[in-house]
Amino acid sequence: MSARAWKTIAIIGFGEAGGILGAELAKRGIAVRAYDLLLDDPAARDAMRAKAKAAQVAAAAAHAAAARGADLVISAVTAASAVDVAKAVAPHLTRGQIYLDINSVSPEAKRASARMVEGAGADYVEAAVMAAVPPKRLKVPMLLGGPRAAAVSAALNAMGFDTSVAAGRVGVASAIKMCRSVMIKGLEALTIECLMGARRYGAEKEVLASLAGTFPSMGWDEDLPNYLISRVAAHGRRRAAEMREVAATLRDGGIEPRMASATAALHDWFVDALAKYGVSEGAGGFNWQKAIDVVLEHKSGASSRIGSF
Repeated sequence: MSARAWKTIAIIGFGEAGGILGAELAKRGIAVRAYDLLLDDPAARDAMRAKAKAAQVAAAAAHAAAARGADLVISAVTAASAVDVAKAVAPHLTRGQIYLDINSVSPEAKRASARMVEGAGADYVEAAVMAAVPPKRLKVPMLLGGPRAAAVSAALNAMGFDTSVAAGRVGVASAIKMCRSVMIKGLEALTIECLMGARRYGAEKEVLASLAGTFPSMGWDEDLPNYLISRVAAHGRRRAAEMREVAATLRDGGIEPRMASATAALHDWFVDALAKYGVSEGAGGFNWQKAIDVVLEHKSGASSRIGSF
């Protein structure tokens, strides 16, 4: 399989990840078309069309219009929509097409999508996106899985992607990402709870110094707290949805997702709290102390001040 054989790529879901991938592929002279639910929303349609036009991507009228005849179909939707999108797209796929599922969902959800896509005669390849897309864009590392993963990985890398093969069967790549997220998103949640307590009791400096002493290479006394908490502030809703998929992954394996479920709840709570108390990013960028102070002050009733971070 050669990347030169891919003349048309369809992207289902033109949000942050889909938008970036679509724009990067269009720059390489590939015909890209995209469909997003917001194209059906009168309030958002014009902005979404403008985004597609700026990226030199054709806005499609429906799943079918985007996917039909495309050499590669990339699904980049929300976790909650991933299987439904595969179900909607599958009837419009035919033999020879490749469906690349980059959504952050459980292995069983990936397998369910694979069954529908392969039932239509197309090839299904799962992808686990292992870092944030915006900084690295097309070079964001991805793990691929499925019978055609090796061939698709080679073709994608020839186009500028950074993919590697996790396994020749569907589910392993997703399991790697889901299990990793227990630690990564869990660390974010632990940081919020830890530093909220430290800030409340005036022990922040000592707690961070102790963490830096125990884990000297992590940056607890530098930018790490700000980075971890800012990720939740900016993307907590999406990360909470991913953690619910992590919980499903663990349950499917007979493991009670105690930490994963708690992490999802804390991410959702923190985003809700910031929105409820009117917190917005200030001119100086994100500041975790100011963000947490606003939440603490409102929870204690000590102030009605609306802050920025």
